[in-house]
Amino acid sequence: MNIARGLSEVPSHLKDVQQKHKETLRVQTETLRVNTILIKEKVKIFQLVDRYAELTVISDVRDRTLVEHELLARGRDHEEWRRKHLRKELEKIRADQLFQRSFSQRKSKSGSSAAVSGVPGIGKTTMVQKIVYDWATGKIYPNFQFVFSFKFRDLNTINCRINLRNLILDQYPYFGNVLRELWENPEGLLFIFDGLDEFKDTIDFADNRRNTEPQYMCTDPECWCEVSDIVYSLIQHKLLPGCSVLVTSRPTALHLLEKAEISVWAEILGFVGNERNEYFNKFFEDQTVAAAVFKHVEENEILYTMSYNPSYCWILCLSLGPFFTQRDRKQQQVPKTITQLYSYYIYNILKNHGREIENPRDMLLKIGEMAFTGVSEKKVVFRNGDLIEYSLQPSQFLSGFLMELLERDDSVQSVVYTFPHLTIQEFVAALAQFLTLDPGNIQKLLSKADSEEDGRFEIFLRFVAGLSSPQAARPLEEFLNPFPHQATCRVIG
Repeated sequence: MNIARGLSEVPSHLKDVQQKHKETLRVQTETLRVNTILIKEKVKIFQLVDRYAELTVISDVRDRTLVEHELLARGRDHEEWRRKHLRKELEKIRADQLFQRSFSQRKSKSGSSAAVSGVPGIGKTTMVQKIVYDWATGKIYPNFQFVFSFKFRDLNTINCRINLRNLILDQYPYFGNVLRELWENPEGLLFIFDGLDEFKDTIDFADNRRNTEPQYMCTDPECWCEVSDIVYSLIQHKLLPGCSVLVTSRPTALHLLEKAEISVWAEILGFVGNERNEYFNKFFEDQTVAAAVFKHVEENEILYTMSYNPSYCWILCLSLGPFFTQRDRKQQQVPKTITQLYSYYIYNILKNHGREIENPRDMLLKIGEMAFTGVSEKKVVFRNGDLIEYSLQPSQFLSGFLMELLERDDSVQSVVYTFPHLTIQEFVAALAQFLTLDPGNIQKLLSKADSEEDGRFEIFLRFVAGLSSPQAARPLEEFLNPFPHQATCRVIG
């Protein structure tokens, strides 16, 4: 505690800039923007503390066999499996414990690097937002004097050599000329890099050239380097040795960190036990609706299994809520599979916003074609050029499928687009392919997609199969015309 207290003591002339920094971060992170297009509101803004539901995080990353066993479990068996292994093999860790030596698997005198992994939509970015908010409001990490948070998605826009100094000043210009003094006490600095899997450059931690060839070495925060060299050097404690670094990533990019100087490995498991219920209670203002929706999810094995993931909970709440709040919905029609659920997700967009455009079916097929190209090329961020290529115009209807994100490039802000969740992109891609493919060619597509070894088409294929079910197709046929019978027969066959 004495060490932490000593580290947190900021020289008096730096206290003003620290206070300014904390206030800036607090304002940036105190609200959570939620896309609520299904209920005719484009974006709803909530206080983070009112909406944030605690996630279960474990120290260490589960090996492949543990993950495979979990994937085979369903419903209550899935929940019981998680409880059992949390007790026996997996140690829980709180966000404020990520840099505690007791969880460290690699001892280092030069600083600590932590890696947090998790599947898409599990809450990595929201957890980072909560960590930054809690630090800015004095709740956690008193030993860090300054926290700097970056998204790899934003770093992708930097196409030239840069130094750490300018990287910080681009986001936080008020640091001005005091950065040199911050470098003198690296133990008080925490750098956060969110979304390694989205980084356009590959960082090879086993590449010895970074230790021997000057053009790859980055040991000075004023030195001009590639962004990848700066990230590498911070994680490896070659730049500002003594500072701490937190990196988040999907499991698919975790192998990139195998040779890195990572002290603490952690994995977000998502919601366990009552944490699921907490999310539903916070989502709905009417607790009667919250209880009814959660009861339906609990009673359905597949939906309950998926509700460990916050993104799926969000989709469940948006899609199922109307069935328990609108009198014209029959409860026996409530969706019971993920494909049916997503069909109603699209149905809601078509019903609420389809009248705004001349041909919603044509627009949906164009969105689906762009989505399929994205799945094929492992692309999740789309630009205005992509919209133009597929003859898409920004509209309230389009915003039901694509979220707008501000991206800064050379101090100029531009808008990019992304689907709210990768599985929604995969579903829309599957829907468009199902509706437009020549039935004779659909098996060729399925065979080609199934042959890809990196699994990029795995969920897409499941959605194609699911759309052959009449229950999944029925709500969409109201707006998209009957699904082609021949395609359904070929998929089933």
